[in-house]
This record gives sequence, C-alpha cells and structure tokens, in this order.
Amino acid sequence: MVIERNLASQKGKEYCELPSEPKNSKSKKSKRRQRKASPVQKLYEICKQVFATARPGIVPPAGDVERIRSVLDEMREVDFGLSPNMPFFKTTTTSAGAAAGRPPKITYIHLHLCDKFSIGIFCLPPSGIIPLHNHPGMTVFSKLLFGTMHIKSYDWAPDLTRSQVRQPPGGARLAKVKVDAKFTAPCRTSILYPADGGNMHCFTALTACAILDVMGPPYSDPDGRHCTYYLHSTLPAPSVVDNGGTVAGEDDSDTYAWLEETENPKYLDVDVVPYSCPTK
Repeated sequence: MVIERNLASQKGKEYCELPSEPKNSKSKKSKRRQRKASPVQKLYEICKQVFATARPGIVPPAGDVERIRSVLDEMREVDFGLSPNMPFFKTTTTSAGAAAGRPPKITYIHLHLCDKFSIGIFCLPPSGIIPLHNHPGMTVFSKLLFGTMHIKSYDWAPDLTRSQVRQPPGGARLAKVKVDAKFTAPCRTSILYPADGGNMHCFTALTACAILDVMGPPYSDPDGRHCTYYLHSTLPAPSVVDNGGTVAGEDDSDTYAWLEETENPKYLDVDVVPYSCPTK
C-alpha cells in the first residue's frame, strides 16, 4: 500500500523493543520474562517462527496459520494501549480534505517490518476508507480490534477455459465476490491467501475502527510484490455461462464484477507513526 514507501527506510526496525528470549537460558530472570510475555510479544515470536522460511505464494502449514489466528483472536485494543477516544480515530472536520468531501485521514501504527513479515495497525475514523487493493503472493491476517466496518473482498475468477465469457475490451479482469458484509468486534480474525480468501479487499469504517494486520511476506517493490489498486469497471455486469447454464448474469452483479487497475487513489491519506509500548 501507500504506506510501504514511508516504511522502506525502516525495515527491520521496531519502535517498541520486541526482543527474542535468549536461547538456552536457564536463569530465573529469563523464565520470569517468558511467563510475563505480553500478547504483542507472543504474536511477534510466533510470526518469527511461522514466517522464518516465508516465500511469495507459499502459504504456511495449516497448523501454523491457526497458531497465528488463535493469538490474534484473543487480542484486544488494550493490548496495544489503544482507545476509540484517541485522536487517531477522530474525524477532522476542518481539514481541506473533509471540506472537499474526501474520506478522513488514516493512521498506520508500525510495529514491525522485515523481509519475512510485517505487523501494523490501521486506525480509521468513521467513514475512513482503505480502497480496493491486492496482496500479491501474501498470506494476510486481519483482526478487527474494535469498531464496526464493512468489508468487501474478491478473488480473481477461476480459469474460464470451460466457460464462455464475453471479455470486455481493455484491461478489465473478471473477479468473484468472496465477502460483502458488515463486521463488528469482537469477531474472528480473517485470513486471505495468495489466490483465495479474498486477496483483493477494501475496508469502510462505519464507526471508529482499529485493524491489526499481519502480512507474510510483506509488500516489496524490489521483489515485485507491488500493491495494486482497483476500480469497479463501468462495464455491464458480466455474463458467465458454464456447461450450458448461466452462472452469473445481469441479475447476479453482486457475485461477479469487472475490475480495472488504477493509480494510487489521491484521496488516500495515511500517516505512519511509531508504536509505543503501553505503560503498565
């Protein structure tokens, strides 16, 4: 996403120390640290293990996916010292963007970024939007920490060599809706995969929201993992015919859609801020 440009010079840095426990340490002090590991520390340590051999397009084993998901499912905003009353989640009505009717600014709290994975939190005021974008070759975990948001996600339509599709001119591609629903915290962590699960998604905040994101591997322009944004084409709803029966037609525009690549949305305004450990 747009935030990757701001993070490019910060790879490998964490603004809040997330140190690994010393190997083979038998000291009482080390054991006390292990017992008192924060939820954030646990998440970091598990991600280090699961994504140690991460490669684009390779999904971690199902057991490892569930390890990350089980930790995320239990996490709440208090684990990060967040509250809906913080400035991140307020709509600034006096800004030029608000006056022009644009969505409010989004804040991204950067916890960790390395070549293997990234951890961060998107803070959206009401009406905040993360536009439709993809995650090439990536496995992504998204945990709604608080708030209510609408999520719509797509996967590219499967190989249609056995189907008949009227392909439109230009670069539009056929996509199938995976999720189109409202979510309210607490809810289960959503997972998307390189080719399934809604690899392209967009978020619209219905209230103030915080979304914890874990991505492995992360975006990387040098490695060809670019973030691409999409718009719904103005073309008519696709007509898809398979084995002589209509799968989707004009009455099923909520099932399939033509998507076209677009430039980075000009209205997308994201501030990247460092993570500060909650004071205990």
